[in-house]
Amino acid sequence: MITKLARIAEIAKTKPKERFTSLVHLLNKQGLKDCYLELPAGKAAGIDKQTKEKYGTNLETNLEDLVARMKRQAYKPQASRRTYIPKDERSNRPLGIPAFEDKIVQKALSKILTAIYEQKFKGFSYGFRPGRNQHQALQGLDGVIMHPTCRYVVDADIKGFFNHVDHDWLMTFLEHDIADPNFLRLIRRFLKAGIMEDGKFEATREGTPQGGLCKASHNPPYAKKVIMQSNRLKSLYFNDPIHFSSHNIRSIAECQSLECFKQKTTSNRSMMIQEMLQLSSFHSLCP
Repeated sequence: MITKLARIAEIAKTKPKERFTSLVHLLNKQGLKDCYLELPAGKAAGIDKQTKEKYGTNLETNLEDLVARMKRQAYKPQASRRTYIPKDERSNRPLGIPAFEDKIVQKALSKILTAIYEQKFKGFSYGFRPGRNQHQALQGLDGVIMHPTCRYVVDADIKGFFNHVDHDWLMTFLEHDIADPNFLRLIRRFLKAGIMEDGKFEATREGTPQGGLCKASHNPPYAKKVIMQSNRLKSLYFNDPIHFSSHNIRSIAECQSLECFKQKTTSNRSMMIQEMLQLSSFHSLCP
């Protein structure tokens, strides 16, 4: 699977407009076994109460059954178990803990999506990327802010990003790069798997549960469009090439920081800030 993922990454980099038509075959027994081995032990269990140790007692049989169900499109992710962790002094952050078998499939999906979308991000993007972290983002941000010509910093945080991701828009963004209907169907099933809280099932009409392994992979198509839109705004309001090239975005998950240099007028700044704030609705991201 590693060799095939490398090939996908190469195509995504050299042919950015390429749409991948055959991906679901990568979810084979060996690939899923590799994902099982990479999953850490001792993590919280989902509604199936299954742990890595229990699943591993009949690993070969379990994986064969999983692959067989996926081939006949009978595999359906289970609802995530809702739990909460403190977010700040006044609120809690909801998490969705997937069933263990679903974690394996999510891990495989995450690898494939990362191979595709990692090639599409710019150097100023740090959120949920391999080998990158928030400390590196802060270092890059510090270097820009300390520049003598820096005048303004706009920090935009999309409120409740994971709770309100629009499923249809997300699938539309994915379809820009992926044309494998079986692969896309599997992702939509995860989006619609639902939440189980206190024994009650709650349908998921929007959002992606935080706590699953695919949440990082759900973000790139959205983030890619946000960055494209911010580039459009920069060229619209600051069409001087010097002004355009001296804008930078440091991206950490759903948070975007925009450092502005040498703006032309207060009016332009205000108009750009207003449009940037409208990105949270994603209505302006229509392709």
